[in-house]
Amino acid sequence: MVEATNFIEQIINEELESGKVNSVYTRFPPEPNGYLHIGHAKSLCINFGIKEKYNGKCNLFLDDTNPSKEKTEFVNAIKEDIKWLGFSWDKETYASDFFPKIYELAIELIKKGKAFVCDMNAEEISQNRGTLTQAGKESPWRNRSVEENLDLFTRMKNGEFADGEKCLRAKIDMASPNINMRDPVIYRILRQTHHRTGDEWCIYPMYDYAHPICDYMQGVTHSICTLEFEDHRPLYDWVGIELGFAPKPRQIEFARLNVTNLVMSKRYLKKLVEDGSVEGWDDPRMPTLTGLRNRGIPAQALKDFCGRIGVSKANSEVQISYFEACVREYLNANAERAMAVLNPLKVTITNYPENQTESLDFEINPSDELKRTRKIDFSKTIYIDQDDFSLAPPPKYFRLKKDGYVRLKSAYIIKCDDVLFNEDGSVKELLCSYVPESKSGSDTSGIKTKGVIQWVNAEKGKDVEIRQYGYLLNDEEYAGQDFSERMNKQSVKIFNGKVEPYVLDNADDRPYQLMRTGYFKLLNVKDKTILSEIVSLKDNFNVKK
Repeated sequence: MVEATNFIEQIINEELESGKVNSVYTRFPPEPNGYLHIGHAKSLCINFGIKEKYNGKCNLFLDDTNPSKEKTEFVNAIKEDIKWLGFSWDKETYASDFFPKIYELAIELIKKGKAFVCDMNAEEISQNRGTLTQAGKESPWRNRSVEENLDLFTRMKNGEFADGEKCLRAKIDMASPNINMRDPVIYRILRQTHHRTGDEWCIYPMYDYAHPICDYMQGVTHSICTLEFEDHRPLYDWVGIELGFAPKPRQIEFARLNVTNLVMSKRYLKKLVEDGSVEGWDDPRMPTLTGLRNRGIPAQALKDFCGRIGVSKANSEVQISYFEACVREYLNANAERAMAVLNPLKVTITNYPENQTESLDFEINPSDELKRTRKIDFSKTIYIDQDDFSLAPPPKYFRLKKDGYVRLKSAYIIKCDDVLFNEDGSVKELLCSYVPESKSGSDTSGIKTKGVIQWVNAEKGKDVEIRQYGYLLNDEEYAGQDFSERMNKQSVKIFNGKVEPYVLDNADDRPYQLMRTGYFKLLNVKDKTILSEIVSLKDNFNVKK
């Protein structure tokens, strides 16, 4: 028996042991009405993780029962995201694959007296549904004959009625304590071109009705859903029981993933794209999987995060800092090191030979067991970051100052001898001297420095746009406010910096730790090369394994 690590696996183990099921079949069931976001990653990891753990199967099931919001673009994006996470589905299925069967089964419910055609519109149905403490009112058309219901439903399918003029409702119990069981609508008239079936249908099944049928038709044993579907489970079971499904799939609910500072609603994400607040669904600030991928978040780090937060029955909110800590931990072990400066300040090393370039060893990653190095070029003129020099340094300032020393990463110790100014009084250039005996790895100078700063060779360094990101939403103290009120209007900072050529020469998806700056990857936006921040270096969260 497989060792269970959460309550879902405990249920599966019990059913396997009792013989209720002989194998495990799940499905990942997104609606193709937008791009997947970080919340969907948890569901992906659960459903495909169960497949892998129990040597079972998992389908990609596209719930395309609402053609007014669904697009082939979203279908393709969903498939790309799943592949990026390293998962593979056994079958690619759609609710629309089963439209004929779903329609036939609706006719079966009508013949059993379990469904009727109702002339009430959506507003009237809602008004008569009742409350949590008050029973609903039965529809005046609830007791139509089977023959009349069959005729009207056929005419609905044939397009004889206007949108919203009639609907098909399940006949259950208007006094049920569960409002979802009060004669729910199971078919509505909707004249919208479907992304797969075109205009073949003008009636479409509701999700709660189609869901259990599609699960059964695929052979799904366990329908894993988020917690908001818990109140819909009696309807899921009712459909399966009334239609004689054997074995009937079992629905199990888990708590969805909520993360502070992130927009976790497709509707709001779509709004951000449409109103131009972001540059698209793949904007690096977006919590969509395509946005995270574009930002440079490693798929393995995201899966590790989902594994660490676990599977629970109670809704909760995870701190964004925990997610970042998981990403940072992975990148610290796997990202190559490189150097860049966000705000370049020219430094001339006055006692370094003219026209000389020296090749120095630079460690690729301190975590690398092989201790590999690569070469970087050092010469008379370099750039450092403006923030690494101060005319009036505060106490315990260990970077460069007038008449002070600092070590250049993997190079030499330098001393600031003089400062040149612009007309406006800002610092234009530093004139420094280097200590020849202080070369990294063979320092015999005896000079002790506490500060080590990054630098870029002025002759070979490349101009690059560097972007650092904040959160799209201001922090959780604003909880309860509409997303539009919590939007961070300064969620991106842009710098015109310098980077060593090695980074641009390796224009692929590899991440880099830019020393003392953050983790970055190259991003191409509108034919422009950008160094885009993956995550900062600051780590205030203690990741517990």
